[in-house]
Amino acid sequence: MGNFNTIHAGKGKRSKCKRKPAGIHDGIKTVRADNLCDFSRNSDLCICVVTWNMNGQVSYEDLVELLGSNRRCDLLVIGLQEVPRKNLERLLQDALSETHELLGKATMQSLQLYVSRPKNSELFIREHKVDKHSVGGCGGMMRRKKGAVAISMNYKGFRMVFITCHLSAAHGGNVEERNKECRHISHSLFPKFLDPPLPTHITVWLGDLNYRLQGIPTHPARNLIQRDLYKLLRSKDQLLQEAERGQIFNGYCEGTLTFKPTYKYNIGSRNYDTSYKVRVPSWTDRILFKIQDPDTIAASLHCYESVDDIYSSDHKPVSAHLCFKVLKQ
Repeated sequence: MGNFNTIHAGKGKRSKCKRKPAGIHDGIKTVRADNLCDFSRNSDLCICVVTWNMNGQVSYEDLVELLGSNRRCDLLVIGLQEVPRKNLERLLQDALSETHELLGKATMQSLQLYVSRPKNSELFIREHKVDKHSVGGCGGMMRRKKGAVAISMNYKGFRMVFITCHLSAAHGGNVEERNKECRHISHSLFPKFLDPPLPTHITVWLGDLNYRLQGIPTHPARNLIQRDLYKLLRSKDQLLQEAERGQIFNGYCEGTLTFKPTYKYNIGSRNYDTSYKVRVPSWTDRILFKIQDPDTIAASLHCYESVDDIYSSDHKPVSAHLCFKVLKQ
């Protein structure tokens, strides 16, 4: 599998994620995405990241659509939740066979994470350690495991950790349970590498975090979505609210939510839930990133969007394009 290690467990100027002074809570810093990246020419590392709750269904055509045609990045990180029992790895390798090779995977039943690089890439990845963490239990016939899996890599002396998770606490009211699961996953994964633990220079956290919109009924929310008034909806987002309160994801960054909420859709259509529950649409599927020391590594975001032309799940996938520049070592 190569030299790696697995852990189971808008537009505008070039946007960068910077940290506040020590002792001041950051919350999640929202950064604007631009379309200026020429991949590795002005960066040391460019990463394309995708997260998708598959709802137990998959087709080869969906994977091709998910991965897209522009695969020039140095690393391709794919985090999947509620993966069906069929051999997804084989389908994924078939979809990537002409352009990429698999560096590594971290799996825990229906929760899976894959990292690939372009064929003939000279990217050198050093080995690191293994771990995993689960929360809640399995659900239904699909054995839908909840928790987190991750892959840790060393590149140019810097330690990168990619985490994909599926939090078990669903529904709008279980905010504190989601907060506890986030904290538990973070505290369980990171201290286990070495004693004392190694610092993580770059963390990318992706997955179905299950945070919902707070304090807005479904029909007003849908009306705002139809009018592309996402700014008003973002103020209701539980993930941003809880981070602002200092509960979770201190110091992380995320692209501006300029795409439609990714959950819950009628399977096979572009329409939000029309069942008797008529769920409030929410941005449950997210990609966050954190730079431990912005004076050492600069991060820029060049894309943050949903993949709308996939209909086999009640979730839409989300993708991001992140680039990193080493300032000093």
